[in-house]
Formats: sequence, C-alpha cells, structure tokens
Amino acid sequence: MVKKVCHLFSFLFIIFVLFGCASGDSGEDTGSGEMIDGDFAPLDKKATVVIAEDGAASGAGFYIAEEKGYFDDYNIDIKFTTFANSDDMLPALAAGEVDIAGGVSTASFFNAIAQGIDVKIIADKGHYFDGSSYFSFVVREDLQDEIKEYSDLKGKRIAVSSRNAVDDYIFQRMLEHAGLTEDDVEFVLMSDFGNMLAAMGNKSIDAALQIEPLITQGEAQDLHVRFGDATDFAPDAQIAMVLGSPDFIEKDTDVSVRFMAAYLKGVRDYNDAFLYDEGLDEVIEIMTKHTALKDADVWKKVGVTGLDPNGEMFIDDIKKQFEMYDANGAISGDIDFSDAIDTSLSEEAMEVIGRYDR
Repeated sequence: MVKKVCHLFSFLFIIFVLFGCASGDSGEDTGSGEMIDGDFAPLDKKATVVIAEDGAASGAGFYIAEEKGYFDDYNIDIKFTTFANSDDMLPALAAGEVDIAGGVSTASFFNAIAQGIDVKIIADKGHYFDGSSYFSFVVREDLQDEIKEYSDLKGKRIAVSSRNAVDDYIFQRMLEHAGLTEDDVEFVLMSDFGNMLAAMGNKSIDAALQIEPLITQGEAQDLHVRFGDATDFAPDAQIAMVLGSPDFIEKDTDVSVRFMAAYLKGVRDYNDAFLYDEGLDEVIEIMTKHTALKDADVWKKVGVTGLDPNGEMFIDDIKKQFEMYDANGAISGDIDFSDAIDTSLSEEAMEVIGRYDR
C-alpha cells in the first residue's frame, strides 16, 4: 500500500513538473507574474496609483504614459493630486496616501528623510541635456558684450531663487567653475522666477539662474540672453527625482514594476520626440495639455528637461548636494543613502522592456 501511494505521488509530481514547465515556456502571465509577448502582462485586477504632480515639465514621463495608454496596458489607473508644498507631500508619501511624487534636492527634503520620513528615491526626473539646459544662467541683454566668460560675472548682481537647495548648488558649481567665490559677486535671493524678468527690465540685477520657458520668453522680449549652458559646469547635476512610497515599492511589487515600465516608455517617447524629432507634435500636444506652457511653437524653441530613458540618476551628485547643505549647517541628522535610494524597480523593468541605448 505504501509503495502504491509513493508511486501515485511520484506520478503526480511528474505531471505537475511537466505542466508547470509547459506553462512557464509559454511566456504568458496572469498578472501576478512576469511576461506576455515580451512584456509584462496586465494585472488581473485594476490598480490605482496616486501621483503627486503639479504640472511640472519634468512630469513628462507620467503624462505621456497616461495619454498613450501605457498605464492602461498594465491595467493601472492613474490619479494625479497636488500639494501646496513638499512639507505636506512627504508625510503623505511616507504614509502611503500617495504612491509616487516628484522631488527636488533641498536641505528640508534631506532633513525630512534624516528625521524619519521614509520615502524612496527611485528614478530620474530631471537633469541637463547638453547644449540647451532648461535651467541655466542668463545675463542682461545690454551686458552681453561685457560678460563673455563666467569669470566676467565678478562684481555682478546675480539672482538665485533659493538657498540650500538645488538652485544654490548650481550657483556654487558655477562660481567654482569661474574661479570665483561668493564674496566676488552679489547674491540676490529672488524666489519668483517671473520677478527675475522684471528685475532684468529695470536693471536691478545683472544675471540670473533662470528656468524655461522664461529663458526663451526673456530672450524674445530682449531682457536677457542665455549665458553659456549649465552643462559647462554641472553636466552631471541631478535636478529632480521620482520618489516612491515604501509600501508601494516594497509590497505592491506587481503594480510598482509595471508602473515603472510604463513610466520609462513615456520617457523614451519624450526623448525620441525632443532629441530625434520623432512623434514631436504628438508629445508637444500632451505637454501643452498637462503643463502651464500651452504654446506648441514655444515648446519647439525651449530647452527641455533632461529625462533619462532608463531612469538612471547621478547618484554621486545627489550625495554631493547633501554634503553641501550639511557643510552649510542646514542639515540635522544623517542619511543612509543605500537605503534612501532604491533603483530596483527600473532595473527590474529593464530586464523585461530592455534598455534604451539610442
């Protein structure tokens, strides 16, 4: 009797292995596994992902993936929400009330993490494209013959939008490149980029760290001229990052890896459009729908946000920004970057959708 039972279990085990292997070889997936036709299968049940996004141009990957149906392909429903400031957003993200958000480097952001607000830095959401940086220096139009080199900024009044944030970091990188110190120039704190245009007009500042589309608008109004390019002195600067809720990243893995795959597909379309002029009109139409810049013609002129098609970040630069704020006495506590930065989702997504190596 024992021998018969053993033979039966052996037979059933062989059948299980044979059918299991056959199922694995089909390349199909029910939604909780891996692939179908070389891509992730849709989820069995619709999942909702909440993104905190305020219409920034750096959210292009979200907008394009939403409009072109990449999230729908995985049975993911996207809900956009906004917050008045990051001080409210970060606790909501840590608590799982929001799944995904965009963040820029500031001392207050790092302090929140150092003091126990658990959010994950998971992918690129803004860096510089070589030659036409969307966030770069301009000089007053009537000073362009006087200021030809970065060192010529000595003694000039330079407007920057913040202290101990990425703007300040870029400003300091420029001074270092120019062989200057902050004592050699007059720092003008001006939090509103729009006010920088007016200050150029009334000649109360000489230069500014300005952002698109105001760089292009100021040139059209003969207020300022683009001065060099930020990649002259900060080619590997990490301007903004995609942030994730720990629960979303670590527990809802079937959803989160598909979300990342859809996001990267959107970013790849963005790169194809703005770098290679493929599908440009369609992408610009999406950007005018979701951002404050509604003029399609201006979109063809502005320097656009750099977005990495593989989600890769300049991690060393993130750490350098933290170190600068810390040296300024603006940081309370320390950060374990090996825990705060988690690139596992983009790495796992690329195992299925492949790398973008264009």
